[in-house]
Amino acid sequence: MKTWEILEGACLSCKKCPLWETRTNVVVGTGNKNSKIMFVGEGPGEQEDLQGQPFVGPAGKLLDKMLGAIDMKREDVYITNIVKCRPPYNRDPKEEEQSACMNYLRYQLKLIEPKIIVCLGRIAAKAIISPDFKITSQHGIWYEKKGYYFIATYHPSALLRDPSKKYHAWEDLKKIRDKYLEMNNL
Repeated sequence: MKTWEILEGACLSCKKCPLWETRTNVVVGTGNKNSKIMFVGEGPGEQEDLQGQPFVGPAGKLLDKMLGAIDMKREDVYITNIVKCRPPYNRDPKEEEQSACMNYLRYQLKLIEPKIIVCLGRIAAKAIISPDFKITSQHGIWYEKKGYYFIATYHPSALLRDPSKKYHAWEDLKKIRDKYLEMNNL
């Protein structure tokens, strides 16, 4: 039987990659465990590592505003990352670190059973949608496989670094809102 206690226990005791040596907290995920929509980033940053929750730093504050713009709240969705431990200096998680955590993400998918998975940024999109995913040309496009609808948009931290991408992210968010409403009416 798959349970949250089993998943969280496995994550807390995980030593599959070197990230466990420098973490303060394991960041499993947060939000509505019965949601039809899951948002997946790449990995915890400094604030996330300190607080044990995903997307609580500046990028998290922007994610909250993004959700609000499409009439959602953090409590309505489930938010997690590919890797559950912070890569040093907030560097991109290495492929072997992502591989070490991928079964935890799959476990989360089985527990939550969302209909929509939103990849926040290129790293999540490459890990989940396709290894050759190009965020600049493929964001906002729906993909369907194994009963899930996938879409990628810019990571909130990328939007903080380059506000010119916010228009594209807004267009993506409207597509996410519309698909979410469609799924809830089925």
